[in-house]
Amino acid sequence: MREVYLVTLLVKLGVVACLASFLVRSSAVKRMLMQESRTLGQRLRLALWFSVVFAASVATRVVSKSYDAVDLGLEGSLLAGILGGYVSGLVSGILISIPAVFNGEHLAMPLLAGIGLVGGMVRDCAPDPEEIWRFSPFFDLNIYRFFKESRDHRRTAFQLLLLAAILFAEFFRQTLGYFFTTRQLFFLYPKWDSPHPLAIMAVYATTLFAVSLPLKIWNNARSEKKLEDQQRLLMQARLQALTSQINPHFLFNTLNSVSSLIRTNPQQARTMVLKLSNILRRLLRKHDNFAALRDELSFIDDYLAIEVVRFGEKLRFEKEVEPATLDMLVPSMLLQPLIENSIKHGLSSKIEGGTIRLTARRVDARLQLTVEDDGVGIPEAELATLLERGIGVTNVNERLKVLFQSDYRMWIDSQPGHGTRIGIEVPELNTNVAVVS
Repeated sequence: MREVYLVTLLVKLGVVACLASFLVRSSAVKRMLMQESRTLGQRLRLALWFSVVFAASVATRVVSKSYDAVDLGLEGSLLAGILGGYVSGLVSGILISIPAVFNGEHLAMPLLAGIGLVGGMVRDCAPDPEEIWRFSPFFDLNIYRFFKESRDHRRTAFQLLLLAAILFAEFFRQTLGYFFTTRQLFFLYPKWDSPHPLAIMAVYATTLFAVSLPLKIWNNARSEKKLEDQQRLLMQARLQALTSQINPHFLFNTLNSVSSLIRTNPQQARTMVLKLSNILRRLLRKHDNFAALRDELSFIDDYLAIEVVRFGEKLRFEKEVEPATLDMLVPSMLLQPLIENSIKHGLSSKIEGGTIRLTARRVDARLQLTVEDDGVGIPEAELATLLERGIGVTNVNERLKVLFQSDYRMWIDSQPGHGTRIGIEVPELNTNVAVVS
Protein backbone atom coordinates (compact mmCIF):
# COMPACT_ATOMS: atom_id res chain seq x y z
CA MET A 1 0.00 0.00 0.00
CA ARG A 2 2.86 2.33 0.80
CA GLU A 3 4.46 1.69 -2.57
CA VAL A 4 1.20 2.37 -4.39
CA TYR A 5 0.80 5.61 -2.45
CA LEU A 6 4.27 6.88 -3.39
CA VAL A 7 3.79 5.85 -7.03
CA THR A 8 0.55 7.83 -7.09
CA LEU A 9 2.35 10.94 -5.92
CA LEU A 10 5.10 10.51 -8.51
CA VAL A 11 2.58 9.91 -11.30
CA LYS A 12 0.79 13.10 -10.26
CA LEU A 13 3.95 15.10 -10.95
CA GLY A 14 4.31 13.43 -14.33
CA VAL A 15 0.71 14.25 -15.21
CA VAL A 16 1.04 17.91 -14.26
CA ALA A 17 4.20 18.23 -16.36
CA CYS A 18 2.38 16.73 -19.36
CA LEU A 19 -0.61 19.04 -18.95
CA ALA A 20 1.63 22.09 -18.60
CA SER A 21 3.50 21.11 -21.77
CA PHE A 22 0.20 20.56 -23.57
CA LEU A 23 -1.11 23.99 -22.59
CA VAL A 24 1.99 25.88 -23.67
CA ARG A 25 1.82 24.31 -27.14
CA SER A 26 -1.13 26.56 -27.85
CA SER A 27 -0.03 29.87 -29.34
CA ALA A 28 -3.06 31.56 -27.73
CA VAL A 29 -2.05 30.37 -24.27
CA LYS A 30 1.57 31.34 -24.90
CA ARG A 31 0.49 34.86 -25.86
CA MET A 32 -1.61 35.14 -22.70
CA LEU A 33 1.28 33.92 -20.55
CA MET A 34 3.51 36.59 -22.10
CA GLN A 35 1.10 39.31 -20.95
CA GLU A 36 1.09 40.57 -17.39
CA SER A 37 -1.70 43.13 -17.80
CA ARG A 38 -4.87 41.58 -19.17
CA THR A 39 -8.35 42.79 -19.98
CA LEU A 40 -11.39 41.13 -18.44
CA GLY A 41 -11.96 39.18 -21.63
CA GLN A 42 -8.38 37.92 -21.66
CA ARG A 43 -8.67 36.84 -18.03
CA LEU A 44 -11.83 34.91 -18.83
CA ARG A 45 -10.15 33.23 -21.81
CA LEU A 46 -7.20 32.27 -19.62
CA ALA A 47 -9.65 30.84 -17.07
CA LEU A 48 -11.38 28.87 -19.81
CA TRP A 49 -8.12 27.31 -20.99
CA PHE A 50 -7.18 26.32 -17.46
CA SER A 51 -10.68 25.02 -16.78
CA VAL A 52 -10.82 22.78 -19.83
CA VAL A 53 -7.47 21.12 -19.10
CA PHE A 54 -7.70 20.76 -15.32
CA ALA A 55 -11.42 19.94 -15.27
CA ALA A 56 -10.57 17.11 -17.66
CA SER A 57 -8.10 15.79 -15.07
CA VAL A 58 -10.82 15.84 -12.39
CA ALA A 59 -13.31 14.19 -14.75
CA THR A 60 -10.80 11.44 -15.56
CA ARG A 61 -10.46 10.63 -11.88
CA VAL A 62 -14.23 10.69 -11.34
CA VAL A 63 -15.01 8.46 -14.33
CA SER A 64 -12.17 5.99 -13.80
CA LYS A 65 -12.79 5.67 -10.02
CA SER A 66 -9.13 4.69 -9.61
CA TYR A 67 -6.72 7.14 -11.26
CA ASP A 68 -6.33 9.43 -8.25
CA ALA A 69 -3.02 10.81 -9.52
CA VAL A 70 -4.63 12.65 -12.44
CA ASP A 71 -6.79 14.94 -10.27
CA LEU A 72 -5.15 18.38 -10.36
CA GLY A 73 -8.16 20.52 -9.52
CA LEU A 74 -6.61 22.34 -6.57
CA GLU A 75 -3.33 23.01 -8.38
CA GLY A 76 -5.11 24.27 -11.51
CA SER A 77 -7.35 26.65 -9.54
CA LEU A 78 -4.38 28.04 -7.62
CA LEU A 79 -2.31 28.50 -10.79
CA ALA A 80 -5.20 30.30 -12.51
CA GLY A 81 -5.42 32.76 -9.62
CA ILE A 82 -1.67 33.29 -9.38
CA LEU A 83 -1.26 33.95 -13.10
CA GLY A 84 -4.60 35.56 -13.97
CA GLY A 85 -5.84 37.22 -10.79
CA TYR A 86 -9.13 37.00 -8.92
CA VAL A 87 -11.41 36.61 -11.94
CA SER A 88 -9.39 33.82 -13.54
CA GLY A 89 -8.96 32.04 -10.19
CA LEU A 90 -12.63 32.22 -9.22
CA VAL A 91 -13.99 31.19 -12.63
CA SER A 92 -11.44 28.40 -13.00
CA GLY A 93 -12.14 27.06 -9.53
CA ILE A 94 -15.88 26.89 -10.24
CA LEU A 95 -15.54 25.28 -13.66
CA ILE A 96 -12.84 22.81 -12.62
CA SER A 97 -14.98 21.57 -9.73
CA ILE A 98 -18.03 20.75 -11.88
CA PRO A 99 -17.09 17.07 -12.55
CA ALA A 100 -16.50 16.54 -8.81
CA VAL A 101 -19.82 18.20 -7.89
CA PHE A 102 -21.67 15.85 -10.24
CA ASN A 103 -19.92 13.03 -8.42
CA GLY A 104 -21.46 14.20 -5.12
CA GLU A 105 -18.35 16.01 -3.83
CA HIS A 106 -20.25 19.15 -2.83
CA LEU A 107 -17.33 20.80 -1.02
CA ALA A 108 -15.22 20.82 -4.19
CA MET A 109 -16.76 23.97 -5.67
CA PRO A 110 -16.42 26.30 -2.63
CA LEU A 111 -12.93 24.90 -1.93
CA LEU A 112 -11.54 25.33 -5.45
CA ALA A 113 -13.23 28.71 -5.93
CA GLY A 114 -11.71 29.89 -2.65
CA ILE A 115 -8.30 28.56 -3.60
CA GLY A 116 -8.53 30.46 -6.89
CA LEU A 117 -9.23 33.65 -4.96
CA VAL A 118 -6.26 32.94 -2.69
CA GLY A 119 -4.10 32.72 -5.79
CA GLY A 120 -5.39 36.13 -6.90
CA MET A 121 -4.57 37.59 -3.48
CA VAL A 122 -1.04 36.22 -3.70
CA ARG A 123 -0.63 37.76 -7.15
CA ASP A 124 -1.62 41.16 -5.79
CA CYS A 125 1.16 40.90 -3.20
CA ALA A 126 3.87 40.45 -5.84
CA PRO A 127 6.22 43.48 -5.99
CA ASP A 128 6.59 42.68 -9.69
CA PRO A 129 4.59 40.10 -11.70
CA GLU A 130 7.89 38.68 -12.95
CA GLU A 131 8.59 37.51 -9.40
CA ILE A 132 5.93 34.82 -9.85
CA TRP A 133 8.09 33.19 -12.52
CA ARG A 134 11.13 33.22 -10.22
CA PHE A 135 9.41 31.03 -7.66
CA SER A 136 11.41 28.11 -6.31
CA PRO A 137 9.80 25.19 -4.43
CA PHE A 138 12.92 24.76 -2.31
CA PHE A 139 12.31 26.27 1.11
CA ASP A 140 15.99 26.54 2.01
CA LEU A 141 16.72 28.51 -1.16
CA ASN A 142 14.00 31.03 -0.36
CA ILE A 143 15.35 31.47 3.17
CA TYR A 144 18.85 31.92 1.74
CA ARG A 145 17.55 34.59 -0.67
CA PHE A 146 15.84 36.40 2.19
CA PHE A 147 19.11 36.95 4.01
CA LYS A 148 21.28 37.20 0.89
CA GLU A 149 19.31 39.93 -0.89
CA SER A 150 19.49 42.58 1.79
CA ARG A 151 18.61 45.43 -0.57
CA ASP A 152 15.02 44.40 -1.18
CA HIS A 153 13.37 41.91 1.15
CA ARG A 154 10.03 42.29 -0.63
CA ARG A 155 11.07 39.95 -3.40
CA THR A 156 12.16 37.12 -1.13
CA ALA A 157 9.25 37.77 1.23
CA PHE A 158 6.89 37.25 -1.69
CA GLN A 159 8.62 33.98 -2.58
CA LEU A 160 8.03 32.78 0.98
CA LEU A 161 4.42 33.98 0.81
CA LEU A 162 3.78 32.05 -2.40
CA LEU A 163 5.32 28.94 -0.88
CA ALA A 164 3.16 29.35 2.23
CA ALA A 165 0.03 29.86 0.11
CA ILE A 166 0.58 26.57 -1.72
CA LEU A 167 1.14 24.68 1.51
CA PHE A 168 -1.88 26.39 3.09
CA ALA A 169 -4.10 25.34 0.19
CA GLU A 170 -3.15 21.69 0.71
CA PHE A 171 -3.46 22.03 4.49
CA PHE A 172 -6.95 23.50 4.15
CA ARG A 173 -8.00 20.64 1.88
CA GLN A 174 -6.58 18.08 4.30
CA THR A 175 -8.37 19.76 7.21
CA LEU A 176 -11.72 19.73 5.40
CA GLY A 177 -11.14 16.13 4.48
CA TYR A 178 -10.44 15.28 8.13
CA PHE A 179 -13.75 16.72 9.34
CA PHE A 180 -15.78 15.44 6.42
CA THR A 181 -15.45 12.33 4.25
CA THR A 182 -13.96 11.58 0.88
CA ARG A 183 -17.50 11.47 -0.45
CA GLN A 184 -17.74 15.22 0.13
CA LEU A 185 -14.22 16.10 -0.99
CA PHE A 186 -11.37 14.38 -2.80
CA PHE A 187 -7.86 14.52 -1.35
CA LEU A 188 -4.79 12.32 -1.20
CA TYR A 189 -3.80 11.01 2.22
CA PRO A 190 -2.02 7.87 3.50
CA LYS A 191 -4.69 5.22 3.91
CA TRP A 192 -2.87 2.96 6.35
CA ASP A 193 -2.97 3.22 10.13
CA SER A 194 -0.50 5.56 11.86
CA PRO A 195 1.24 6.87 8.74
CA HIS A 196 4.76 8.19 9.16
CA PRO A 197 5.04 12.02 9.21
CA LEU A 198 7.25 11.79 6.11
CA ALA A 199 4.39 10.17 4.20
CA ILE A 200 2.14 13.08 5.11
CA MET A 201 4.86 15.57 4.17
CA ALA A 202 5.13 13.86 0.80
CA VAL A 203 1.57 15.01 0.02
CA TYR A 204 2.50 18.63 0.69
CA ALA A 205 5.74 18.31 -1.26
CA THR A 206 3.85 16.85 -4.22
CA THR A 207 1.37 19.73 -4.24
CA LEU A 208 4.23 22.22 -3.98
CA PHE A 209 6.03 20.75 -6.98
CA ALA A 210 2.76 20.29 -8.88
CA VAL A 211 2.32 24.08 -8.79
CA SER A 212 5.96 25.02 -9.38
CA LEU A 213 6.55 22.62 -12.31
CA PRO A 214 4.06 24.35 -14.63
CA LEU A 215 5.52 27.71 -13.66
CA LYS A 216 8.99 26.52 -14.64
CA ILE A 217 7.79 24.95 -17.91
CA TRP A 218 5.81 28.02 -18.90
CA ASN A 219 8.62 30.35 -17.90
CA ASN A 220 11.01 28.46 -20.18
CA ALA A 221 8.53 28.95 -23.05
CA ARG A 222 8.27 32.65 -22.18
CA SER A 223 12.05 32.99 -22.13
CA GLU A 224 12.34 31.35 -25.55
CA LYS A 225 9.68 33.68 -26.96
CA LYS A 226 11.40 36.72 -25.46
CA LEU A 227 14.71 35.58 -26.93
CA GLU A 228 13.11 35.23 -30.37
CA ASP A 229 11.60 38.72 -30.09
CA GLN A 230 14.93 40.17 -28.99
CA GLN A 231 16.73 38.52 -31.90
CA ARG A 232 14.11 39.90 -34.31
CA LEU A 233 14.43 43.39 -32.86
CA LEU A 234 18.21 43.13 -32.94
CA MET A 235 18.07 42.09 -36.59
CA GLN A 236 15.77 45.00 -37.37
CA ALA A 237 18.06 47.44 -35.57
CA ARG A 238 21.07 46.02 -37.38
CA LEU A 239 19.31 46.41 -40.72
CA GLN A 240 18.34 50.00 -39.97
CA ALA A 241 21.90 50.76 -38.91
CA LEU A 242 23.26 49.39 -42.17
CA THR A 243 20.75 51.40 -44.20
CA SER A 244 21.58 54.57 -42.30
CA GLN A 245 25.23 54.07 -43.24
CA ILE A 246 24.35 54.07 -46.94
CA ASN A 247 22.10 57.13 -47.07
CA PRO A 248 24.54 59.68 -45.52
CA HIS A 249 27.29 58.33 -47.77
CA PHE A 250 25.20 59.04 -50.86
CA LEU A 251 24.02 62.40 -49.51
CA PHE A 252 27.55 63.53 -48.73
CA ASN A 253 28.77 62.89 -52.29
CA THR A 254 25.76 64.60 -53.84
CA LEU A 255 26.09 67.73 -51.71
CA ASN A 256 29.76 67.91 -52.64
CA SER A 257 28.74 67.93 -56.31
CA VAL A 258 26.15 70.64 -55.72
CA SER A 259 28.64 72.82 -53.89
CA SER A 260 31.11 72.59 -56.77
CA LEU A 261 28.45 73.66 -59.31
CA ILE A 262 26.89 76.57 -57.44
CA ARG A 263 29.43 79.08 -58.78
CA THR A 264 30.25 77.54 -62.15
CA ASN A 265 26.78 76.45 -63.27
CA PRO A 266 23.90 77.55 -61.00
CA GLN A 267 21.24 76.08 -63.30
CA GLN A 268 22.78 72.63 -63.12
CA ALA A 269 23.15 73.00 -59.37
CA ARG A 270 19.44 73.85 -59.17
CA THR A 271 18.61 70.74 -61.21
CA MET A 272 20.68 68.60 -58.88
CA VAL A 273 18.97 70.07 -55.83
CA LEU A 274 15.54 69.31 -57.32
CA LYS A 275 16.54 65.74 -58.08
CA LEU A 276 18.04 65.38 -54.63
CA SER A 277 14.82 66.63 -53.05
CA ASN A 278 12.88 63.96 -54.98
CA ILE A 279 15.24 61.30 -53.66
CA LEU A 280 15.10 62.53 -50.06
CA ARG A 281 11.32 62.78 -50.20
CA ARG A 282 11.16 59.15 -51.27
CA LEU A 283 13.60 58.12 -48.55
CA LEU A 284 11.63 59.92 -45.85
CA ARG A 285 8.37 58.48 -47.08
CA LYS A 286 9.55 54.88 -47.29
CA HIS A 287 10.00 52.90 -44.08
CA ASP A 288 9.74 49.37 -45.47
CA ASN A 289 12.65 47.00 -45.84
CA PHE A 290 11.40 46.04 -49.30
CA ALA A 291 10.26 47.99 -52.35
CA ALA A 292 9.05 47.05 -55.82
CA LEU A 293 11.82 46.87 -58.40
CA ARG A 294 10.08 49.56 -60.50
CA ASP A 295 10.35 51.96 -57.53
CA GLU A 296 14.02 51.17 -57.12
CA LEU A 297 14.60 51.81 -60.82
CA SER A 298 12.83 55.16 -60.53
CA PHE A 299 15.11 55.97 -57.63
CA ILE A 300 18.14 55.02 -59.74
CA ASP A 301 16.95 57.29 -62.57
CA ASP A 302 16.86 60.26 -60.19
CA TYR A 303 20.23 59.34 -58.79
CA LEU A 304 21.83 59.00 -62.23
CA ALA A 305 20.31 62.30 -63.33
CA ILE A 306 22.44 63.88 -60.61
CA GLU A 307 25.55 61.93 -61.59
CA VAL A 308 25.16 62.78 -65.29
CA VAL A 309 25.40 66.44 -64.35
CA ARG A 310 28.77 65.69 -62.81
CA PHE A 311 30.16 63.45 -65.56
CA GLY A 312 28.25 64.62 -68.64
CA GLU A 313 28.38 62.35 -71.68
CA LYS A 314 31.18 60.33 -70.11
CA LEU A 315 28.57 58.42 -68.11
CA ARG A 316 26.18 56.15 -69.98
CA PHE A 317 23.52 53.92 -68.46
CA GLU A 318 21.73 50.95 -70.00
CA LYS A 319 18.88 48.89 -68.58
CA GLU A 320 17.75 45.44 -69.58
CA VAL A 321 14.80 44.65 -67.32
CA GLU A 322 12.27 41.90 -67.92
CA PRO A 323 8.72 43.24 -67.46
CA ALA A 324 7.88 40.29 -65.19
CA THR A 325 10.43 41.52 -62.65
CA LEU A 326 9.06 45.05 -62.18
CA ASP A 327 6.58 44.01 -59.49
CA MET A 328 9.05 41.80 -57.67
CA LEU A 329 10.30 43.03 -54.30
CA VAL A 330 13.90 43.89 -53.57
CA PRO A 331 15.52 45.34 -50.44
CA SER A 332 15.18 49.12 -50.39
CA MET A 333 18.29 51.06 -51.46
CA LEU A 334 19.84 47.87 -52.85
CA LEU A 335 21.04 49.04 -56.27
CA GLN A 336 22.14 52.61 -55.60
CA PRO A 337 25.29 51.78 -53.58
CA LEU A 338 26.38 49.27 -56.26
CA ILE A 339 25.93 51.79 -59.06
CA GLU A 340 27.65 54.45 -56.97
CA ASN A 341 30.63 52.11 -56.54
CA SER A 342 30.76 51.51 -60.29
CA ILE A 343 30.88 55.23 -60.92
CA LYS A 344 33.31 56.09 -58.15
CA HIS A 345 35.78 53.20 -58.46
CA GLY A 346 35.21 51.96 -62.00
CA LEU A 347 34.50 54.94 -64.29
CA SER A 348 35.53 58.17 -62.58
CA SER A 349 39.23 57.58 -63.24
CA LYS A 350 38.71 56.78 -66.96
CA ILE A 351 39.19 59.80 -69.17
CA GLU A 352 36.70 58.57 -71.75
CA GLY A 353 34.16 57.50 -69.11
CA GLY A 354 32.14 54.35 -69.61
CA THR A 355 28.85 52.48 -69.42
CA ILE A 356 26.93 50.96 -66.55
CA ARG A 357 24.56 48.16 -67.49
CA LEU A 358 21.77 46.98 -65.18
CA THR A 359 19.93 43.73 -65.90
CA ALA A 360 17.04 42.08 -64.09
CA ARG A 361 15.80 38.59 -64.89
CA ARG A 362 13.50 36.01 -63.37
CA VAL A 363 15.08 32.55 -63.28
CA ASP A 364 13.45 29.57 -61.57
CA ALA A 365 11.30 31.67 -59.23
CA ARG A 366 14.28 33.78 -58.23
CA LEU A 367 15.28 37.33 -59.11
CA GLN A 368 18.72 37.88 -60.60
CA LEU A 369 20.15 41.39 -60.68
CA THR A 370 23.49 42.38 -62.18
CA VAL A 371 25.30 45.71 -62.21
CA GLU A 372 28.12 45.74 -64.75
CA ASP A 373 30.56 48.44 -65.82
CA ASP A 374 33.42 48.65 -68.32
CA GLY A 375 35.65 50.59 -65.97
CA VAL A 376 39.15 50.04 -64.68
CA GLY A 377 38.30 46.83 -62.82
CA ILE A 378 39.51 45.57 -59.47
CA PRO A 379 42.89 43.98 -58.79
CA GLU A 380 42.69 40.31 -57.86
CA ALA A 381 44.25 40.92 -54.44
CA GLU A 382 41.49 43.39 -53.52
CA LEU A 383 38.69 41.36 -55.09
CA ALA A 384 39.04 38.53 -52.56
CA THR A 385 38.23 40.82 -49.62
CA LEU A 386 35.87 43.27 -51.30
CA LEU A 387 32.78 41.98 -49.51
CA GLU A 388 34.44 42.54 -46.14
CA ARG A 389 35.44 46.19 -46.49
CA GLY A 390 34.10 49.46 -47.73
CA ILE A 391 30.63 50.90 -47.25
CA GLY A 392 28.53 50.19 -50.34
CA VAL A 393 29.21 46.55 -51.26
CA THR A 394 29.75 45.43 -47.66
CA ASN A 395 26.48 46.94 -46.45
CA VAL A 396 24.52 45.48 -49.33
CA ASN A 397 25.90 42.06 -48.51
CA GLU A 398 25.16 42.48 -44.79
CA ARG A 399 21.60 43.61 -45.45
CA LEU A 400 20.99 40.62 -47.72
CA LYS A 401 22.36 38.35 -45.02
CA VAL A 402 20.04 39.87 -42.41
CA LEU A 403 16.96 39.66 -44.65
CA PHE A 404 17.52 36.29 -46.32
CA GLN A 405 20.04 34.48 -44.06
CA SER A 406 21.62 31.93 -46.42
CA ASP A 407 18.89 32.04 -49.09
CA TYR A 408 20.69 34.49 -51.38
CA ARG A 409 23.82 34.79 -53.52
CA MET A 410 26.08 37.74 -54.17
CA TRP A 411 29.17 37.52 -56.31
CA ILE A 412 31.71 39.85 -57.91
CA ASP A 413 33.67 39.24 -61.11
CA SER A 414 36.30 41.70 -62.27
CA GLN A 415 39.29 41.97 -64.56
CA PRO A 416 41.66 44.91 -64.38
CA GLY A 417 41.13 47.08 -67.45
CA HIS A 418 37.92 45.33 -68.48
CA GLY A 419 35.39 46.24 -65.82
CA THR A 420 33.46 44.75 -62.91
CA ARG A 421 30.27 42.74 -62.68
CA ILE A 422 28.30 42.37 -59.44
CA GLY A 423 25.49 39.81 -59.31
CA ILE A 424 22.72 39.28 -56.76
CA GLU A 425 20.18 36.47 -56.61
CA VAL A 426 17.31 36.55 -54.11
CA PRO A 427 14.03 34.62 -53.69
CA GLU A 428 11.06 35.82 -55.69
CA LEU A 429 8.78 38.18 -53.75
CA ASN A 430 5.84 39.95 -55.37
CA THR A 431 4.12 43.14 -54.28
CA ASN A 432 0.91 41.21 -53.55
CA VAL A 433 2.77 39.17 -50.93
CA ALA A 434 2.69 40.59 -47.39
CA VAL A 435 6.20 41.39 -46.29
CA VAL A 436 7.03 42.15 -42.67
CA SER A 437 8.95 45.40 -42.49
